[in-house]
Amino acid sequence: MSHFQRHVFFCTNQRTAGESCCNDLGASKLRSYAKDRVKALSDTNMLPGPTRINTAGCLDRCELGPVLVIYPEAVWYTYVDKEDIDEIIDQHLMHGRVVERLKV
Repeated sequence: MSHFQRHVFFCTNQRTAGESCCNDLGASKLRSYAKDRVKALSDTNMLPGPTRINTAGCLDRCELGPVLVIYPEAVWYTYVDKEDIDEIIDQHLMHGRVVERLKV
C-alpha cells in the first residue's frame, strides 16, 4: 500500500535555446502554489487522503502548455493560472472528479 493516496507531478523542465517548455509558462510558480494549498487542505483534513505534490523533469508534452499528471489515475492536465490549479485541486483531489476541460 502506498504512503500517499495521490501523487501530482508537475513538469518544471527548463529548456534552453528558446525551445518551448513548461517552466517558461509558470510551472514552478504554480507548482509551489499547489503544494502550499494542498498542505493547507491536508492540515485541515479536507483531502480524502495523503497527497504529494512533486516536481518532474520533462514529461514530453511541451506542445500542450504546462502539464501535470495525477497518479494513480494517470490523468494528465494542462493549466494556465491559479484558477485552473484550484479547479484541479477542488474537483480531482478533493472529490475524485476529472476536470474534463483541462484534461490532456
